[in-house]
Amino acid sequence: MDLGIVGLPRSGKTTLFNAVTRGAAQTATFSSGTKPNIGVAKVPDPRLQLLTDMFVSKSTVAAEVTYVDIPPAPEGLGQTRGISGEYLNHLQRADALVIVVRAFEDPSVADDGRGVDPYRDVETMLYELTFADLEILDRKLARLSDGKKSAKTADRQNIEREEDLILRLKQGLEDGTPIGGQTLLPDERRLIEGYQFLTAKPIIVVANAGEDQLGDLPSIEERLALDFGSEWTLTAAVCGQLEMELAQMDAEDEKEFRESMGAGESGLARMLWLTYQALDQITFFTGSETEVRAWTVERDAPASRAAGRIHSDLERGFIRAEVVTCDNLLKCGSYAEAKKLGLLRQEGKTYPVKEGDVLTILFNV
Repeated sequence: MDLGIVGLPRSGKTTLFNAVTRGAAQTATFSSGTKPNIGVAKVPDPRLQLLTDMFVSKSTVAAEVTYVDIPPAPEGLGQTRGISGEYLNHLQRADALVIVVRAFEDPSVADDGRGVDPYRDVETMLYELTFADLEILDRKLARLSDGKKSAKTADRQNIEREEDLILRLKQGLEDGTPIGGQTLLPDERRLIEGYQFLTAKPIIVVANAGEDQLGDLPSIEERLALDFGSEWTLTAAVCGQLEMELAQMDAEDEKEFRESMGAGESGLARMLWLTYQALDQITFFTGSETEVRAWTVERDAPASRAAGRIHSDLERGFIRAEVVTCDNLLKCGSYAEAKKLGLLRQEGKTYPVKEGDVLTILFNV
C-alpha cells in the first residue's frame, strides 16, 4: 500500500510524514525539494508475537505501509494552475491520497495572507484534484474524437461508448461528484483504471493542529466529517508537531508522555487504521518455525490472490489453502491440534480471505 501525502505550502505534511514513519525528513527546507520523501511504517499487531512464540519462529515480519511525502508542484498548488508533469505522476502512482491542511496558529510560520482556515484549504485541494481529472478527461475526449474519424464501424462503436462514459464522468465532476463516488459498472471501472484519476482514489483528510488545540481535536474532526466525510473520504485531526516529537521516543516514554498530556492514541496508529479503512484492507498471516509474517490484502479477496501477495508462483500454481483463524490456532497451540479439532479447513482459490486468517498455500508450478 502506497499513500501519497500532499498539501498546500506550510501545511505541515512533512511533519505528519515524520510522525507516521518515525522519520527525520527536513521540515524547514523540504518545501524547496524536488524528490519525494519515502518512508515505511510497520503495522503493530500483538498477534504476531503470540504466533511467533507458538511456532518458536526464527523471524517475525510485520505488515508494512509506505508513505510518500510528495514535494510541492513547482508551478504552484492551490491557485487552480492545474496539476501536471512529475507532480501529477507522483499523485497517480499512489493507492490513496492523504491531504494535510493547516489548523495550527504559529506566528513563525507564515500563512498565505488569508489566515488559517483548514476547511477552506480542504476545498481548495479537492478542487485541484477535480481540475486535474477534468483536464485528463478533456485530453482523452480529444483523442477519441480524432481516432473516431478514421475508425472502422465496429471500432467506432467502441469509441462512442467510451466517449459516452467520459462525458458522463465529466458531467459528474462538474456537478461535484468525484469519480470514486460515481455509479459505474464493473467493466466501466476496469476501463478507466489505466487513467489513474485522482478523484477515483480513496482520500484521507488530516487537519494538522497545534499542541494548544489538543482539546479541540474532537470538534475539528466532527466538522471535517460533516463537511467532507463520505464513503471515499475519511477525516481526522492530529497534532503533527507533537506526534513527530513523540515518535522519536522509546515506547515506554512515549506511553507515559501521552498519558500525562492526554494525547490519546499515536498518530501512527490512527493513520494506519485510516489507511486500512480507506483501502479496505485486512491482515492475514503465514507461520512456521522459519518465519511468522503478516500480510495485507483487500477485504474478501480470493485465496488465490492472497497467495499472490506472498509470491506470484503461489498464485499461478495454486492448488488449495489450509485455513485456520489466528484465535483458534493460538487456542489450539499447533496446526496438528487445530486439524484434530476440525478447525483447520481446506479451501479453494475462490475462498474469501478473512481478517486474522492464517494460511498455508499448497501449490504446484
